[in-house]
Amino acid sequence: MLCFAALVAGSFPFGAMVGPYIDPVVLNAVRFAVAAAAMWAVALASGTGTEGVFRAPWRYFALAGLFAIYFVTMFEGLKTAEPVSMAAVFTLNPALTAVFGWVVVRQVTTRRMALAIVVGGLGALWVIFRGDPNLALRFEIGRGEQVYLWGCLAHALYSPLLRKLNRGEPALAFTASILTAGAVILGVYAARDIVETDWAAMPVIVYQVIAYTAIVATGVTFLILRYATLRLPSAKVMAYTYIVPCFVIVWQLALGQGVPSAIVLPGVALTVLSLLLLIKDEEQDS
Repeated sequence: MLCFAALVAGSFPFGAMVGPYIDPVVLNAVRFAVAAAAMWAVALASGTGTEGVFRAPWRYFALAGLFAIYFVTMFEGLKTAEPVSMAAVFTLNPALTAVFGWVVVRQVTTRRMALAIVVGGLGALWVIFRGDPNLALRFEIGRGEQVYLWGCLAHALYSPLLRKLNRGEPALAFTASILTAGAVILGVYAARDIVETDWAAMPVIVYQVIAYTAIVATGVTFLILRYATLRLPSAKVMAYTYIVPCFVIVWQLALGQGVPSAIVLPGVALTVLSLLLLIKDEEQDS
């Protein structure tokens, strides 16, 4: 799960690097298509089967629509927001997921988990408002963070809705179907822009980011998450979301993008505390 957090974190600084060159919808349409092809290849090569996968295909489009909203708003937000601030918004997902989880499938959150979510949320808000109480009181959020917040709402609804709509299909083929539906949705929506994009004039970094987000940030992280989910309680799996901002800072250092101002570091520290609280919760329960 540490690898999962590190690989997901890479999407934020990489996404910021390609923002000026390619439309987010176009990038994600191609990314979904590449990821779907790779996932189908893995599913078929592994022999896990496709039994029942093609029943009620509307489910994949409902789930893919949420997925597409999340990724498009992420890359759109990165045009103006700092990667660390975006990652901080991402750490609000456990709290949002807990709300949608209760509404959709009546999942109940433990007290310690609720405390961890509140602490992580406060840490996220500290980073988003750059440690300035006046900005918090005026609720002044940057445009990039505002856009991405809508995507995080979609992402938070995705998990409980996935649990509700899944009918026991093979995991790889089920995920490949969702990615295929996402490629269709974005491909139809952005068909003209895709055709009119001057792909030959794109800098190499655009193709590198497409490859990274499709294969690594989507395909590899799904396999890691599936592996961890089968071996760890959900509380511990969810906990690692909170470490993403720390890994974003590491990525920025590695890419020579500098580090965020010191004022946001207490917020990052609170997200790490949330991680420790959730892990301790699981250890006590076991």
